[in-house]
Amino acid sequence: MDKGAEALALYPEEKIAEGLDGLRERLVEYKQMGAKFAKWRAVIDINERDVPTRFGIRANAHVLARYAALCQELDIVPIVEPEVLMDGAHDIERCEVVTSRVINAVFTELDAHRVLFEGMLLKPNMVIGGMKCPRLESVQRIAEATVRCMIRYVPAAVSGIVFLSGGQSAEDVTDHLNAINIMGPHPWQVSFSYGRALQAPVLETWKGQECNVAAAQKTFLKRCRLNGLARVGKYAQVMEIAE
Repeated sequence: MDKGAEALALYPEEKIAEGLDGLRERLVEYKQMGAKFAKWRAVIDINERDVPTRFGIRANAHVLARYAALCQELDIVPIVEPEVLMDGAHDIERCEVVTSRVINAVFTELDAHRVLFEGMLLKPNMVIGGMKCPRLESVQRIAEATVRCMIRYVPAAVSGIVFLSGGQSAEDVTDHLNAINIMGPHPWQVSFSYGRALQAPVLETWKGQECNVAAAQKTFLKRCRLNGLARVGKYAQVMEIAE
Protein backbone atom coordinates (compact mmCIF):
# COMPACT_ATOMS: atom_id res chain seq x y z
CA MET A 1 0.00 0.00 0.00
CA ASP A 2 1.47 3.36 -0.96
CA LYS A 3 1.50 6.51 1.22
CA GLY A 4 -1.54 7.98 -0.48
CA ALA A 5 -3.58 4.88 0.16
CA GLU A 6 -2.27 4.66 3.71
CA ALA A 7 -3.51 8.19 4.38
CA LEU A 8 -6.97 7.24 3.12
CA ALA A 9 -7.25 4.15 5.32
CA LEU A 10 -9.25 4.82 8.46
CA TYR A 11 -7.51 2.14 10.52
CA PRO A 12 -3.77 1.31 10.57
CA GLU A 13 -4.38 -2.38 9.77
CA GLU A 14 -6.78 -1.67 6.90
CA LYS A 15 -5.47 -2.31 3.38
CA ILE A 16 -6.61 -0.41 0.29
CA ALA A 17 -5.46 -1.66 -3.09
CA GLU A 18 -3.57 0.78 -5.31
CA GLY A 19 -1.08 0.49 -8.14
CA LEU A 20 -3.16 0.74 -11.31
CA ASP A 21 -0.77 3.24 -12.89
CA GLY A 22 0.51 1.77 -16.13
CA LEU A 23 -1.78 -1.26 -15.93
CA ARG A 24 -3.17 -0.68 -19.42
CA GLU A 25 0.33 -0.76 -20.90
CA ARG A 26 1.18 -3.92 -19.00
CA LEU A 27 -2.04 -5.58 -20.11
CA VAL A 28 -1.29 -4.69 -23.74
CA GLU A 29 2.12 -6.34 -23.36
CA TYR A 30 0.63 -9.44 -21.73
CA LYS A 31 -2.05 -9.64 -24.43
CA GLN A 32 0.65 -9.62 -27.11
CA MET A 33 2.34 -12.48 -25.24
CA GLY A 34 -0.88 -14.50 -25.45
CA ALA A 35 -2.50 -13.86 -22.07
CA LYS A 36 -6.19 -14.77 -21.94
CA PHE A 37 -6.86 -14.26 -18.22
CA ALA A 38 -5.63 -11.87 -15.53
CA LYS A 39 -6.21 -11.73 -11.77
CA TRP A 40 -6.28 -8.90 -9.25
CA ARG A 41 -6.49 -9.64 -5.52
CA ALA A 42 -7.82 -7.14 -3.01
CA VAL A 43 -7.18 -8.12 0.62
CA ILE A 44 -9.94 -7.21 3.09
CA ASP A 45 -8.89 -7.21 6.74
CA ILE A 46 -11.60 -8.08 9.24
CA ASN A 47 -12.09 -7.90 12.98
CA GLU A 48 -15.04 -8.47 15.26
CA ARG A 49 -16.28 -4.86 15.21
CA ASP A 50 -15.17 -2.05 12.92
CA VAL A 51 -12.82 -3.35 10.22
CA PRO A 52 -13.25 -3.19 7.31
CA THR A 53 -14.82 0.25 7.13
CA ARG A 54 -17.38 1.00 4.46
CA PHE A 55 -14.88 3.38 2.87
CA GLY A 56 -12.23 0.65 2.73
CA ILE A 57 -14.70 -1.73 1.11
CA ARG A 58 -15.72 0.84 -1.52
CA ALA A 59 -12.12 1.82 -2.28
CA ASN A 60 -11.07 -1.78 -2.89
CA ALA A 61 -14.20 -2.49 -4.94
CA HIS A 62 -13.49 0.55 -7.12
CA VAL A 63 -9.94 -0.60 -7.87
CA LEU A 64 -11.12 -4.12 -8.72
CA ALA A 65 -13.71 -2.70 -11.11
CA ARG A 66 -11.19 -0.42 -12.85
CA TYR A 67 -8.87 -3.37 -13.34
CA ALA A 68 -11.69 -5.56 -14.70
CA ALA A 69 -12.83 -2.89 -17.13
CA LEU A 70 -9.29 -2.45 -18.47
CA CYS A 71 -8.98 -6.21 -18.95
CA GLN A 72 -12.20 -6.46 -20.93
CA GLU A 73 -11.20 -3.56 -23.15
CA LEU A 74 -8.33 -5.77 -24.32
CA ASP A 75 -10.35 -9.02 -24.50
CA ILE A 76 -8.68 -10.41 -21.39
CA VAL A 77 -10.95 -12.22 -18.94
CA PRO A 78 -10.65 -10.59 -15.49
CA ILE A 79 -10.59 -12.81 -12.43
CA VAL A 80 -11.86 -10.52 -9.67
CA GLU A 81 -10.59 -11.56 -6.23
CA PRO A 82 -11.92 -9.76 -3.15
CA GLU A 83 -10.56 -11.82 -0.24
CA VAL A 84 -11.98 -11.37 3.25
CA LEU A 85 -9.16 -12.84 5.32
CA MET A 86 -9.51 -15.79 7.68
CA ASP A 87 -7.11 -14.24 10.19
CA GLY A 88 -8.52 -13.22 13.54
CA ALA A 89 -11.16 -14.39 16.00
CA HIS A 90 -14.30 -13.25 14.16
CA ASP A 91 -17.14 -15.76 13.90
CA ILE A 92 -18.98 -16.98 10.82
CA GLU A 93 -21.80 -14.46 11.33
CA ARG A 94 -19.33 -11.57 11.18
CA CYS A 95 -17.68 -13.07 8.10
CA GLU A 96 -21.05 -13.33 6.35
CA VAL A 97 -21.88 -9.69 7.11
CA VAL A 98 -18.52 -8.45 5.82
CA THR A 99 -18.41 -10.76 2.80
CA SER A 100 -21.93 -9.67 1.84
CA ARG A 101 -20.94 -6.00 2.00
CA VAL A 102 -17.79 -6.66 -0.01
CA ILE A 103 -19.48 -8.68 -2.78
CA ASN A 104 -22.33 -6.18 -3.01
CA ALA A 105 -19.89 -3.27 -3.31
CA VAL A 106 -17.76 -5.08 -5.90
CA PHE A 107 -20.69 -5.73 -8.22
CA THR A 108 -22.04 -2.22 -7.76
CA GLU A 109 -18.67 -0.91 -8.96
CA LEU A 110 -18.34 -3.49 -11.73
CA ASP A 111 -21.74 -2.47 -13.06
CA ALA A 112 -20.82 1.23 -12.84
CA HIS A 113 -17.67 0.49 -14.88
CA ARG A 114 -19.75 -1.39 -17.48
CA VAL A 115 -17.97 -4.66 -16.90
CA LEU A 116 -19.69 -7.51 -18.73
CA PHE A 117 -20.59 -10.05 -16.05
CA GLU A 118 -20.65 -12.90 -18.57
CA GLY A 119 -17.01 -12.17 -19.39
CA MET A 120 -15.52 -12.37 -15.89
CA LEU A 121 -14.90 -14.78 -13.03
CA LEU A 122 -15.33 -14.05 -9.33
CA LYS A 123 -12.74 -15.48 -6.93
CA PRO A 124 -14.11 -14.92 -3.41
CA ASN A 125 -13.53 -16.41 0.01
CA MET A 126 -15.93 -18.90 1.48
CA VAL A 127 -17.95 -17.66 4.45
CA ILE A 128 -16.11 -19.10 7.44
CA GLY A 129 -15.05 -18.01 10.91
CA GLY A 130 -11.55 -16.75 11.63
CA MET A 131 -8.76 -19.18 12.45
CA LYS A 132 -8.70 -17.93 16.06
CA CYS A 133 -12.44 -18.27 16.53
CA PRO A 134 -13.05 -20.81 19.34
CA ARG A 135 -16.24 -22.08 17.71
CA LEU A 136 -15.88 -24.64 14.93
CA GLU A 137 -18.66 -24.64 12.35
CA SER A 138 -20.03 -27.66 10.52
CA VAL A 139 -19.38 -28.21 6.84
CA GLN A 140 -23.08 -27.75 6.16
CA ARG A 141 -23.27 -24.40 7.97
CA ILE A 142 -20.28 -23.05 6.07
CA ALA A 143 -21.80 -24.16 2.78
CA GLU A 144 -25.20 -22.65 3.63
CA ALA A 145 -23.72 -19.30 4.67
CA THR A 146 -21.53 -19.17 1.56
CA VAL A 147 -24.33 -20.04 -0.85
CA ARG A 148 -26.70 -17.61 0.84
CA CYS A 149 -24.18 -14.79 0.45
CA MET A 150 -23.41 -15.59 -3.19
CA ILE A 151 -27.08 -16.01 -4.19
CA ARG A 152 -27.95 -12.63 -2.71
CA TYR A 153 -25.13 -10.59 -4.23
CA VAL A 154 -23.59 -12.34 -7.27
CA PRO A 155 -25.60 -11.73 -10.47
CA ALA A 156 -26.76 -14.83 -12.30
CA ALA A 157 -25.03 -13.55 -15.45
CA VAL A 158 -21.58 -14.14 -13.93
CA SER A 159 -19.90 -17.04 -15.72
CA GLY A 160 -18.43 -18.68 -12.67
CA ILE A 161 -17.35 -18.49 -9.06
CA VAL A 162 -13.92 -20.02 -8.39
CA PHE A 163 -13.31 -20.06 -4.65
CA LEU A 164 -9.96 -19.33 -3.05
CA SER A 165 -8.80 -21.55 -0.19
CA GLY A 166 -7.75 -18.71 2.11
CA GLY A 167 -5.80 -20.73 4.64
CA GLN A 168 -8.20 -23.66 4.99
CA SER A 169 -6.65 -27.10 5.01
CA ALA A 170 -6.63 -29.00 1.74
CA GLU A 171 -9.17 -31.50 3.04
CA ASP A 172 -11.52 -28.94 4.61
CA VAL A 173 -11.75 -26.68 1.59
CA THR A 174 -12.46 -29.67 -0.67
CA ASP A 175 -15.23 -30.80 1.68
CA HIS A 176 -16.71 -27.30 1.76
CA LEU A 177 -16.63 -26.96 -2.03
CA ASN A 178 -18.39 -30.31 -2.34
CA ALA A 179 -21.13 -29.27 0.10
CA ILE A 180 -21.64 -26.00 -1.79
CA ASN A 181 -22.11 -27.85 -5.07
CA ILE A 182 -24.44 -30.42 -3.53
CA MET A 183 -26.74 -27.49 -2.71
CA GLY A 184 -26.98 -26.67 -6.43
CA PRO A 185 -27.73 -26.25 -9.20
CA HIS A 186 -26.57 -22.66 -8.90
CA PRO A 187 -26.95 -19.78 -11.37
CA TRP A 188 -23.21 -19.87 -12.05
CA GLN A 189 -20.56 -22.57 -12.38
CA VAL A 190 -18.90 -23.17 -8.98
CA SER A 191 -15.30 -24.34 -8.98
CA PHE A 192 -11.93 -23.71 -7.32
CA SER A 193 -8.84 -21.57 -7.79
CA TYR A 194 -6.68 -22.57 -4.83
CA GLY A 195 -3.16 -21.59 -3.99
CA ARG A 196 -2.10 -23.02 -0.65
CA ALA A 197 -4.69 -25.83 -0.62
CA LEU A 198 -3.11 -27.30 -3.75
CA GLN A 199 0.51 -26.33 -3.12
CA ALA A 200 0.99 -27.05 0.59
CA PRO A 201 0.44 -30.83 0.45
CA VAL A 202 2.72 -31.05 -2.60
CA LEU A 203 5.51 -29.07 -0.95
CA GLU A 204 5.17 -31.14 2.21
CA THR A 205 5.60 -34.31 0.17
CA TRP A 206 8.42 -32.97 -1.98
CA LYS A 207 10.57 -31.47 0.81
CA GLY A 208 12.92 -30.11 -1.85
CA GLN A 209 14.35 -33.56 -2.57
CA GLU A 210 14.65 -35.06 -6.03
CA CYS A 211 13.75 -38.51 -4.75
CA ASN A 212 10.30 -37.20 -3.72
CA VAL A 213 9.34 -35.67 -7.07
CA ALA A 214 7.19 -38.59 -8.23
CA ALA A 215 5.36 -38.75 -4.90
CA ALA A 216 4.79 -34.99 -4.96
CA GLN A 217 3.35 -35.21 -8.45
CA LYS A 218 1.02 -37.96 -7.28
CA THR A 219 -0.09 -35.78 -4.36
CA PHE A 220 -0.82 -32.88 -6.70
CA LEU A 221 -2.80 -35.10 -9.05
CA LYS A 222 -4.81 -36.46 -6.12
CA ARG A 223 -5.74 -33.00 -4.85
CA CYS A 224 -6.75 -31.86 -8.33
CA ARG A 225 -8.83 -34.98 -8.87
CA LEU A 226 -10.61 -34.74 -5.51
CA ASN A 227 -11.42 -31.07 -6.04
CA GLY A 228 -12.65 -31.91 -9.52
CA LEU A 229 -15.08 -34.34 -7.88
CA ALA A 230 -16.06 -31.71 -5.30
CA ARG A 231 -16.75 -29.31 -8.15
CA VAL A 232 -19.64 -31.60 -9.18
CA GLY A 233 -20.68 -32.66 -5.67
CA LYS A 234 -19.24 -36.19 -5.87
CA TYR A 235 -16.46 -35.99 -3.28
CA ALA A 236 -16.47 -37.95 -0.01
CA GLN A 237 -14.02 -37.68 2.89
CA VAL A 238 -13.26 -41.40 2.68
CA MET A 239 -11.52 -40.69 -0.63
CA GLU A 240 -8.72 -38.96 1.33
CA ILE A 241 -7.56 -42.29 2.77
CA ALA A 242 -8.61 -44.52 -0.08
CA GLU A 243 -5.34 -43.98 -1.95
